[in-house]
Parts: sequence; structure tokens; C-alpha cells
Amino acid sequence: MYNKNDLTIVINTFNSDEKIYSCLDSINQDYKILIIENSKNIKFKENIEKKYSNVVCELTGENLGYAKGNNLGLSKVKSIFALVLNPDTLMKKKSIDNFFNTALKYDDFAIIAPAVQEKKDFKISEKNNNVFEVESVKGFAMFLNLDKFKDVGFFDDNFFIYFEEIDLCRRLKQLNKKIYLDSSIKIDHMGGSSHNQSIDFEMELSRNWHWMWSTFYYHKKYSGFFYAVIKISSKFFSALTKVLFYSILLNNNKKKIYFQRLSGLFNSITGKKSWYRPNVS
Repeated sequence: MYNKNDLTIVINTFNSDEKIYSCLDSINQDYKILIIENSKNIKFKENIEKKYSNVVCELTGENLGYAKGNNLGLSKVKSIFALVLNPDTLMKKKSIDNFFNTALKYDDFAIIAPAVQEKKDFKISEKNNNVFEVESVKGFAMFLNLDKFKDVGFFDDNFFIYFEEIDLCRRLKQLNKKIYLDSSIKIDHMGGSSHNQSIDFEMELSRNWHWMWSTFYYHKKYSGFFYAVIKISSKFFSALTKVLFYSILLNNNKKKIYFQRLSGLFNSITGKKSWYRPNVS
């Protein structure tokens, strides 16, 4: 049997004041939680640690992004398991117990993920028809068997957002590691809303920039430059058309969004790092 000391929950945050308290309230306070806050917001750290005795909040001083921020958190974990969790999630009463139960049955796992996933390419396990072996999972909640990552590493730091969990799962599968989805584990995920509403537009610009950067980088990493160019070409022409279209309509916000896609792609094609950060105070 596993116990509370076997698990550390890692939550990567950025301007998440409006979401994080609901998330933390949904988690049994017997479990250690490490928050990696991508800012210098000392007030955020003090308020969180004052309210929750089981939470340690580390400030990065800058926005590291999903991959690098979670890697920093995971590098500090001493337990045998880690649950990487988004701040816009809500745990159900038995979510963690169910993760542990599945870990006991499938002790060869690298990752166990909850429901709310794509249902393509599932392989039903012979042990339990609630459990599927899958090629990849969504990154909002991943229960990691840390021993299985010693020869793989965690997320590729080059990704800021998007494709980082797909890339990690691909590297695991290349080494025949097991990734399971357990449809009996329920976690609510709001999706795309882990930040405060006041910075929605800036975050939308950032998402569009990084979506194109990460798409090209991922395909180049595994299939080469020319395949990545072919793969991204339809997205390029779509973004270019929309920039011109919204320029004619004088819709400046929409034009900015699709221009960000072109900028992210250009930077990725020319080999530049995923440098763009949302312009928030």
C-alpha cells in the first residue's frame, strides 16, 4: 500500500489567483503540494502558504512556461510519485485514492492519467476495462512514476506551451514505457483558463504565437525540417489570409492574433527559441 508521503503534487502557475484557491481546496491537505509560480509575486506566495500548511510556493522570478516550470518543480520532488496538475482543475473526493489503486495494479506504469481525454487509439487492458493503454495523454493531470523517467528526463524545456506532453509521451513510448488512462478517475478541467480573466487577450496572443512555434518545432524534431514545412503550410496560409482579411475589416485585435501565429512560425523556422512572453505586469 502507498501512503501520503509517496506523492507530491506539482502545480505550475502564472497569474492564477482566480483559479488556484478552488484547486487547492479540492485537494486533501494531507498531501504535500509544491507550487511553481512564474513571477516575483511575493504576496501570492505569502497568501498561499499562510492559508495552506501543506503548500510550499516557489517564485521563479520570470515566466518559465509549462515545460520548464514543471521541470523545476519535479527536480525538487523527493517522493516516488508526482502528480503534475494544472491550476484550473478540481479534484474529486477519491481522485488521489484511485490513482494509488491503479498504480498498485499497474506497477509498470510511467504515467497514469484521468478521464476527459481523446478516445482514439485506446487499448483496453485485460486487467480492468476502465484502464486503457494509450500513446499520449493530456497534460492537465499526470500521475508520474518518477523511477521511469531516469533515462528519459521530463519535459523538453524548448517548449513553452503546447506539445510538451505529447513530446514527453512519445519519448516514453520509444523506450516501451507504459502510459495508462483510467476512466474511473475523475478530475474537472476548465481548460485554457488557468490565468486571471484580466489578462485574457495577452494570453490569447501568447497562445497563438506558441501554438505555431511548438507545432513546427515538434514536427522538425521528429521528422525533419522539410516535413515540418509541409505539415505547417496550411496553417501558414490560413493565418496569412486572416491577417489580410481582418486588416480590411479594421479588426485590429483579430489581426494581432493571426499575426502572432505568423510571428511564432517565423521564429521557429529560423531556429529561434520560444522567447515570446505575455505582456502583463
